[in-house]
Amino acid sequence: MTAPQTLDQAGIARRIPHSGTMCLLERLESWDTNAIHCTTGTHSHADNPLRTASGLLSPNLIEYAAQAMALHGGLLAAEGSEPSAGFLASARNVRLAVERIDDIAGALHVHAQRISGDVSQILYEFAVKDAHGRPLAEGRAVVVLNTPLALETSS
Repeated sequence: MTAPQTLDQAGIARRIPHSGTMCLLERLESWDTNAIHCTTGTHSHADNPLRTASGLLSPNLIEYAAQAMALHGGLLAAEGSEPSAGFLASARNVRLAVERIDDIAGALHVHAQRISGDVSQILYEFAVKDAHGRPLAEGRAVVVLNTPLALETSS
């Protein structure tokens, strides 16, 4: 059985470590071994967990892109296997075109493309655009995989 070509929000939430309102992506539009495209309208939800008193600020678009990268990894995992645990290690060359995103009409289009990688880290380029194709954020991100967290030991 192969991974689905499209998914709704519930299907996405089963494949990433985010649930409830923290699962920011609403639909997987397409993907292949090198790229993924998702859409969402959660930026306009009043209960968006990233919203502050100032609204939903554009640096949060990095989290939208990171969730697309996590979903991409989950889709690439062998059927029945656990996806590799990972974390966003860095975001570089990030360009933000707007100050806030909660006032943007229509769906956000979240794109991520795998540039290089191995079993321990992956480099992605990402772009988030509005419903008309206007760039809102773009950059590069490194995802580190299979890295256990250091546990504090008591003496």
